[in-house]
Amino acid sequence: MNICIAGVGLVGRVLALNLLQGGHTVTLFDEDTAYGDKAAGMTAAGMLAVFAELESAESVIFDHGNRSIALWPDLLEQVGIADAYQQEGSIITAHPQDYNELDHFIETLKYKVPEASEIKLLDRQALTQLEPDLEQHSKAFFIPQEGQVDAQRFMKASSDYLLSHSNVIWKEESKVKNVSNGSISLEDKVETFDWVFDTRGLGAQEDMDDLRGVRGEVFWLDAPEVNITRPTRMLHPRYKIYIVPRPNNRYVIGATEIESEDKSPMSVRSSLELLSAVYSMHSGFAEARIVNMLTNCRPSLRDNLPKIEHGTKMTRINGLYRHGYLLAPAVVEEALNGGINK
Repeated sequence: MNICIAGVGLVGRVLALNLLQGGHTVTLFDEDTAYGDKAAGMTAAGMLAVFAELESAESVIFDHGNRSIALWPDLLEQVGIADAYQQEGSIITAHPQDYNELDHFIETLKYKVPEASEIKLLDRQALTQLEPDLEQHSKAFFIPQEGQVDAQRFMKASSDYLLSHSNVIWKEESKVKNVSNGSISLEDKVETFDWVFDTRGLGAQEDMDDLRGVRGEVFWLDAPEVNITRPTRMLHPRYKIYIVPRPNNRYVIGATEIESEDKSPMSVRSSLELLSAVYSMHSGFAEARIVNMLTNCRPSLRDNLPKIEHGTKMTRINGLYRHGYLLAPAVVEEALNGGINK
């Protein structure tokens, strides 16, 4: 089939990779460049936190997350970066004054899914054996099933792969005004296809009444004095900071989740809270270098759950909220099974 994808962020890329495996010809339209400089998928930490996100999410997030964890290795191998996948577990800890918060968090997970009984309590000695650089913490929980995708490597590698593929036509910096059954409207013309996918994220707000943006903020830090090897969260009454390791002692640091579509630079308050929290997590971050400060908005619906809509010769996928890397492969698989593969 001759297929169009409007919106080539994370979901659009995962979708294109699946369609190419099926032998289809794919035309990509996006108002961004081919390397996704503005995409939320470029800002993301890429955590596969199937349990940790369950505290404030529905069980569908858990089910889709587990399916995505199974699908990611093949997708990464397809674009030539199999080593961008890590599933060596994650750690959740807190300061002593917040241990009640930590215990409540884990009990909530165990209440929601029986599989959470596999989460392991670590004392100082066990934690130090697993992550020596966290030796200052006397209590933590280890979630062995969780992991991460190197989000920035995936975005670049998928761009390289799609741009070089003979069955792909990529129309960069092309704003799609409207998506309808079998066609898309650009500024000056309408193009028709055998099937059209709308994965524009916030670009689809005119077609989805309850679509909104949720702001996220992250730092990239180069910290040669820190050697944390697994995604690590620290719980706090006001926020849940995450530290996600990248090669060469680089770390993606984030926590803030703000109900706003503002993409302006990070505020002083957010910066101070985030950097103070990461320093309290490990004193080696004091001499870290700030490589990047990024803000972006994740497309979210009223219930914060993903949505798939099928029409005649059209499928719309949106609303992955802050769960992009955790959900994208499974949601795309579901959309394809209910659409052109039906």
